[in-house]
Amino acid sequence: MLSNLLFFICILISSFIFTSHSYNNKCLRHQETLLIQLRDELIFNSSRSTKLVRWNESGECCKWHGVECDASGYVVSLQLDNETIYGGIGDSSSLFRFKYLQKLNLAYNHFFSDAIPKGIGNFTCLTHLNLSHAGFVGQVPSEISTLTRLASLDISKYYQENFILELPNLEMLVHNLTELRELYLDYVNITSFHERKRWSHIVSSYLPNLTALSLRRCSISGPLARLFWKLHSLSILRLDGANLSTVAVADLFSNFPFLTTLTLRDCSLKGSISSTFANLTELIHVNLESNFLTGSLSSMLFKRLSNLVHLDLSFNSFSGNIPHSLFALPSLLELYLSHNQFNGTFQLDSFQSLPNLTLLYLSGNSLSVDVGNVNSSLKLKELGLGSCNLSNFPDFIKHLDLKYLDLSANRIAGEIPSWVWGTQLWLLKLSFNLLTDFQKPYHIPVSLEYLYLDSNQLRGELQLPIPLESHLMILSLDNNSFSGSIPTSLCKTTHIIFLSLSKNKLSGSTPPCLLKYIQWLDLNQNNINGSIPDIFSLNCNLQYLVLNNNNLEGKIPKSLKSCMSLEVMDVGNNKINDTFPCMLSSSLRILILHSNKFHGEVTCNMTSWTALQILDVSSNNFSGRMESINFSNWRGMMQWSYAQPYEVEVTLIMKGIELELEEIWPYFGSIDFSCNNFIGEIPNAIGDLTSLYHLNLSHNALNGNIPQSFGNLSMLESLDLSRNQLTGPIPTGFGEFTFLEVLNLSYNKLVGVIPKGRQIQTFSAAPFVGNPGLCGFPLNTNCSHTNELSPREHEDVEEKREIEWECVSAALGYVVGFGSILWLLLFCRSFRQKYFGKIEEVVEDIFIARDMRRRRARMASRNRARRH
Repeated sequence: MLSNLLFFICILISSFIFTSHSYNNKCLRHQETLLIQLRDELIFNSSRSTKLVRWNESGECCKWHGVECDASGYVVSLQLDNETIYGGIGDSSSLFRFKYLQKLNLAYNHFFSDAIPKGIGNFTCLTHLNLSHAGFVGQVPSEISTLTRLASLDISKYYQENFILELPNLEMLVHNLTELRELYLDYVNITSFHERKRWSHIVSSYLPNLTALSLRRCSISGPLARLFWKLHSLSILRLDGANLSTVAVADLFSNFPFLTTLTLRDCSLKGSISSTFANLTELIHVNLESNFLTGSLSSMLFKRLSNLVHLDLSFNSFSGNIPHSLFALPSLLELYLSHNQFNGTFQLDSFQSLPNLTLLYLSGNSLSVDVGNVNSSLKLKELGLGSCNLSNFPDFIKHLDLKYLDLSANRIAGEIPSWVWGTQLWLLKLSFNLLTDFQKPYHIPVSLEYLYLDSNQLRGELQLPIPLESHLMILSLDNNSFSGSIPTSLCKTTHIIFLSLSKNKLSGSTPPCLLKYIQWLDLNQNNINGSIPDIFSLNCNLQYLVLNNNNLEGKIPKSLKSCMSLEVMDVGNNKINDTFPCMLSSSLRILILHSNKFHGEVTCNMTSWTALQILDVSSNNFSGRMESINFSNWRGMMQWSYAQPYEVEVTLIMKGIELELEEIWPYFGSIDFSCNNFIGEIPNAIGDLTSLYHLNLSHNALNGNIPQSFGNLSMLESLDLSRNQLTGPIPTGFGEFTFLEVLNLSYNKLVGVIPKGRQIQTFSAAPFVGNPGLCGFPLNTNCSHTNELSPREHEDVEEKREIEWECVSAALGYVVGFGSILWLLLFCRSFRQKYFGKIEEVVEDIFIARDMRRRRARMASRNRARRH
């Protein structure tokens, strides 16, 4: 009742002598004073401000930029987006004294590390609130849920980790906001697993009149509630990153006839696009990228979509021909069909009927694109023709002033023509062709930011005429035949953050100037000599340093300690003579030191290396006891994660094969300490690293038993403990392994029966030879029952002695436990919620395991493809 009364007062004041939405020129004095106070309180960049900096230039505050008043002179709208504001709004701010405010927009500012102020609850008349991408962090305040007049709420972000919905949770936030028409929560972290499943029920129950819903990257999933299908007024639906594998694609198209924007990127959608898609005649923007959609595309699907401006079907498995109905969409501006399975010969001049088309992406299909009849009528600004079976540079490109050009993975040979650089190009990708040289003279445009010339046959000394004012950020020239030294001219531009010169014939030393600005440096497989320059600055931004397979000497630079963002360092196969680099950053994920002259004990405890996933120190002269290494804090090898794979190129020796990995999944762990001089027992803590795929401790002087905790390493694909002095039995948990492909326990002092299991029994005798005390299959040595009982048999005897009392206690415990649980389920609501919540978590674990197997298979296939 009180809220209704307040809103009625707001309407009365706002509409007094208000006619036809025209604003009275009179500006109330106290409103002007509040605006000046607000401007003086805000901390912003005056050189980039376009609104605040111009306040008070005229006498009418209602005409100031970003300010609107009602007919009575009260401020009802503040549009302060993109004002570079980075502070000055506390709970006592003048902002919250505009008690008749109806619209507030603070989007795209820089309130880094600030929480949304609780004073937001003062705006009882507010109908539109936009705090998106403003830098606010932490818990979304409960005060927003009291703004019952809200019609539009946008608190979207770019990154999920910094904005959470916990208390209030999603249901608490929206249950009073029944007037909402637009809800945007992109990247807001819904912490409750229960709500991630029930989001569709919550939204549709409390917000039945929604016209716009955006929940991108909120970790939500299906199935969708029955009520959700009744949100027939939806015009905007964006659920990118949701797991909708259980949702029928046809339902998404048939239940929301008024959709203008539909983005379901990376939603695990399956099946084909049904004919009901053709009924969405209002569609303007469609993004179905990165799903598992299949089948051919009927021409009827697009025939009636005359309003379509943006269509993205890339990274799916669509096959057949590109439908001709796409060539008759007069409004089409952007078309993404790359990385599917479209095939056959395609005439590019078909697109000449689309006068407005500016973006066209066909890369990564099985198409043979015919460009012979294309004339200058195309107005393209971005063109992707990678993997299109081209043998020459298309001539029609001469008539385009492109910003983006991808001609990678074709059969184009000879020189790179000088005209291909254009005047406003920002990306040029000519990778994986047969190019040998540059047509001269040529001029690299200042606008160019991304240049990919890798995997060609370019040769001679590396000389690129990069202009001083260049904006070049990424330069990839790897896998060519460039020779000579690395030119210092590359240092003239301070914008290069990614430089890959690997797999060439470069020699000489590393120019120190390169290391001042670079974030990603890859010089592997060249003939680089000298030492790594010790010149890393205090504000070092280096993230990736790969120098393996060169002739580097000297030591690891101590100044690397300043590189707090360093995640990958690979200096394997060099001649570096140093001790273990304990000073490296806590952000380290991959450290490869193999095949150098490293020596001494590894005495640092490395407790801060919680992100570490790969550690390879093999084939050095390290010594000391392995127990001195603290494995227990390496959480990067202990957890499952849904995160995307980390794109990286590192070389590992796994399963006896040298592998080049192009991506590392967040649940992949690898440790290689082989061919050193480590002594002592194997730490039990290694058994806690449950994400280990690969473990090699061979060719050391380790003794003692194999820890029983190794039975927990259920993800292992490769285990090598050979050539040590290990004693005792093989842990019985080895019989439970299901992913193990390589096992080597040879030449130790192991005794007892080889455990039985589905996989361990498939190995030959080779992994077990050199252990005279071992017996059982696959060795020819029989285990005599008259000899001393094996540890497992001792356990069986003890079990038989206690079986009777265990049965009695188990039966009694069952009766008491079942009765207690039943009573709590019936009469204790909180226990009932927790109980069924736990059941949901168990079900989720089952699906996680299934998903993990699929991802493992995908990663294995990609790595096999890389080897070939």
